[in-house]
Amino acid sequence: MIEMRIAGGLLAVATLAAATACSTSNQPAHAKRPTAAVASPAAMPSTRPTETLKPLLQQALPNVKGKTFTSVIVDFPPKASALPHRHGQAFVYAYVLEGTVRSKLDGKPVTTYHQGENWVEQPGAHHVLTENTSRTKRAKLLVVFVSNTGDKLKVDDLKS
Repeated sequence: MIEMRIAGGLLAVATLAAATACSTSNQPAHAKRPTAAVASPAAMPSTRPTETLKPLLQQALPNVKGKTFTSVIVDFPPKASALPHRHGQAFVYAYVLEGTVRSKLDGKPVTTYHQGENWVEQPGAHHVLTENTSRTKRAKLLVVFVSNTGDKLKVDDLKS
């Protein structure tokens, strides 16, 4: 059942990207592991555990010149939280695979998402809170980015 939801979410994001295409590219799209930079949470001081990212797929969108589709699994150990961050000009889709995550985008209310629920983040959004609500169980997200090719996918905001 989870596999069907993941496939449906990926299909929805890919369809959205294709439907909003304004230009085309003659360059072939080659699937590969993501290489776009992600700020390392290990380098940041914290009293709580942080999330880890496991790259799944990165591929140039053949019908949207300069755009790349990237998918990752974000794993939050018990009590883990992410530093406030942004995803540049990427459109972000997040789907809760396991557990419960509390999230807040700048200017929006705090929202709690459970397994099977999802949300989107518009380009430039400031993600001020992301945390696993459980003290004993992991939380995992499937996160899909449609970004400018070569852009960093996550930039921690050290001032928040």
